[in-house]
Amino acid sequence: MIQSLKELAIVLAIALLVFRLARPMALRFMHAADFSRRCNLWLALTAAGLLSPSFWLFVAVAVPLLIWAGRRDSNPVALYLLLLHVVPPVPVAIPVIGINQLFDLDNYRLLAFCVLIPAALRLRRNRDDSRIVGLRGMDVLLLAFGALQVATYIPPDLPHHVILPDSVTNVLRRAVLFLVDVYALYYVVSRGCAQRTRIAEAMATFCLGCAVMALVAVFETARHWLLYADIVLRWNDGRRLGNEYLERGGILRAESSAGHPLALGYLLAVAFGFWLYLRTRIESRWMRILGAAVLWLGLLAAYSRGPWIGAVAIYLAFMVVGPGAFARTFKAVAAIAVVIEAVSFTPFGDRIARVLPFFGGSVDRANVTYRQRLLTRSWQLIQQHPFFGDRLALLKMEDLRQGQGIIDVVNAYASIALFYGLVGLFLILAFVLSGLAQAFRAVRATTVADPDFALLGASLVACTLGTLLMLLDSGLNLGYEKLFYVLAGLSAAYGHAYARAARMP
Repeated sequence: MIQSLKELAIVLAIALLVFRLARPMALRFMHAADFSRRCNLWLALTAAGLLSPSFWLFVAVAVPLLIWAGRRDSNPVALYLLLLHVVPPVPVAIPVIGINQLFDLDNYRLLAFCVLIPAALRLRRNRDDSRIVGLRGMDVLLLAFGALQVATYIPPDLPHHVILPDSVTNVLRRAVLFLVDVYALYYVVSRGCAQRTRIAEAMATFCLGCAVMALVAVFETARHWLLYADIVLRWNDGRRLGNEYLERGGILRAESSAGHPLALGYLLAVAFGFWLYLRTRIESRWMRILGAAVLWLGLLAAYSRGPWIGAVAIYLAFMVVGPGAFARTFKAVAAIAVVIEAVSFTPFGDRIARVLPFFGGSVDRANVTYRQRLLTRSWQLIQQHPFFGDRLALLKMEDLRQGQGIIDVVNAYASIALFYGLVGLFLILAFVLSGLAQAFRAVRATTVADPDFALLGASLVACTLGTLLMLLDSGLNLGYEKLFYVLAGLSAAYGHAYARAARMP
């Protein structure tokens, strides 16, 4: 308990500092009542999570608070994004009688049941013509991909190659979880943020939560102390989900409440992409610099190569896509060159260079080799079952089993093509690229007439492109999965907001 109290005191001190400094900026994008309610709820749930000896005690505290806040919040998507990682996503099986397993519950699903699904029901009853009505092309593509997932049974990777049989219960479970985990999220984001102010508010709230995570990550790396690791042990009866304390070159890779350093790096890279737009609405130059610096310090603490590259790609894409592309891109390239040169003269420069293969780095080079072998092996298997994949693909990849006892398919595209074939890969890519195309067209059409709206869209386009790049180095899970569908929903909402404004006199 003493350890938990120390961790709670540190996290709350960091959060209160961030909330205090960020309040003047945040109130440019949201109402004061919403800001106060969201921050207070974040603090209450953090305290409950870090002190609760069991997950179910946390649930007993969180459910009534989430339902109450979801009903009162003017933008449930913003509330969802702030609380997305208020505690780590620790899966805990729901105890039931009569069947072996219902499904696991974690913070993601808790938010879906208490915030997203009630918001989806309210949106269906709402007759406001400013939102998307009925099914659109993106809905059809996503539901088709969901139907393919429901119809395809992927046996879990169990020891001794034990293959559990499928059942009607499993099919129903997969269908329900797809609607809860994926479609409800996309539906609420795309329908609930169909105005520029709501999109900007959602982005600002997400950045607020990520700023706390970034400073917690800096503390974790500096003190070699993961503040949320004890939750995993307590909520799983002392069983670890993996090797929580991951190091690279003798330095602890922070993960804060994201569940993994790679997921933390991705979340902060997307937050940086959002900040590129939000900073244009902030007058203070020092606050603009401070916001970017906090997110980048968190990125460095996560010590993940893919998100570093993704954040730089997001920055360049934002400059290329937005208004004044030529001049902005030239300045961006010059700024990156100056930063790289400056960092190279600091202790961080050597640490960064040592983990980047194209700079001759040798730290964790085995991970790069593993990814190359994974890509080669995956392509061989995809060619054998090109259309709808091979549900037993893991049984044929035994040569890629790692020391932790798992076959880590750290490439989202390879994973989807392996298990759902090129048909599944086409459906999910067509889904996200459709939203990307809508947002890009809106950006190009409003570059001159409405530069602020164009910059908002440029941020969404850049973050989506950065996500597509970073998925080459990670699976579609944890924060990657949630933000993938959030970005698609925001792009659809942004495109709809432009189309509606274009129809008006």
